[in-house]
Amino acid sequence: MQAFVGLLVCTAPSQIVICQEFILSLHKPFLNLKIQIVKYLLAIGRIFFGICIAGIGVFHFIYPGIRPIVIPHLTDMPSGLSWLGYLTGLILIVTGLLIIIGKKFHAISLIMGVVFLVLLLFAHLPAFFAAGIENSDTWVKMNKVLALSGGFFLISTIGAPRYENKFLITLYRMTPIGMYLFAMMLYNFSVGHFVNMTGISNMVPKFIPFPKFWTIMGGVALMGSAISIFTRYKTEKIMLLLAAVLFIWLLSLHLYYTVLYPQWKEGENFIGVITCMAFCGIALIISQKSPDNRT
Repeated sequence: MQAFVGLLVCTAPSQIVICQEFILSLHKPFLNLKIQIVKYLLAIGRIFFGICIAGIGVFHFIYPGIRPIVIPHLTDMPSGLSWLGYLTGLILIVTGLLIIIGKKFHAISLIMGVVFLVLLLFAHLPAFFAAGIENSDTWVKMNKVLALSGGFFLISTIGAPRYENKFLITLYRMTPIGMYLFAMMLYNFSVGHFVNMTGISNMVPKFIPFPKFWTIMGGVALMGSAISIFTRYKTEKIMLLLAAVLFIWLLSLHLYYTVLYPQWKEGENFIGVITCMAFCGIALIISQKSPDNRT
C-alpha cells in the first residue's frame, strides 16, 4: 500500500522532491545492509590475517631461532642470540593482536609490509636461488612471504587515516601493490599445481577421491583469481569465491595434516593452517576494495 501511494504521489510534477525521498527510503534498508556486510567481511579478513601473524609470533617461543617463514636458515642460532627469536616473536604477536582488535594497526601494518617485502628480496629470494628451483620448500615460503607483504599493505588501508607524517605518507603510496603481490602468489601456486601435478595430488587426503582432478581444479581457481585481480574483472565475486575455496582447503587439507602430524618440521603444518587463513582474509579484503585504495 505504501509503495502504491508513493507511486501516485510521484505522478504529480510538483511533487518530484517527495518522489525522490520516497525512492531513497525504499533503497535505504538495502544500502545499510550492504554497508554492514562490507564491514563484516573486512572485519573477518582483518581478524584472520591478525591470527596468522600472532600465530607465527607464538611459534618463536615454542621452537628455537627465527622461523623459516620469516627468515630462512636462522633456526639454529647461537644461544647468545636466542633473544632475537624472542624479539621477533614478540613483535609479530603485538602486531597480530593490534590487527585482531582493530586498534592502532595502520602504521605498524605499513611498516611490516615493507619489512616483509625486504625479507622477500634479500633473504627468501637468495635462499631460493641458492637451494635451486627444485627445492619446493624454499619456493613455498618465498611465495607466502610475498603474499603476507601484500596482506600487510592491504590491512593498512582498512579505514586508513589521513597521515601527516611524511614517512608514513611515502609508505602509504606503496599500498596499491598489495593486491598484486597477493595475485603473484596465486599465479605462482597455480603454476605449481600444473608443473608438479603428481606431488600436489599426493597431498590430497586419501578420503577425497579423484586427487588429480582436484589438483587441476585448484590450479584453475588460483589462476583465475590472479587474472581477476590483475584485470579487475569481477574481482569482488571471484575473491569471495576464492575465500570460500581457501577456507575449504584450510579445513579439509591443512587442518587435516596438522592433526595427523602436528610436529612435522617443527609445526610447519600449523603454519600452513594459519597462512591459509591469512590468504582467506586477504581475499575477503580485496573483494571489498574500493577504487581509491581505501577500504
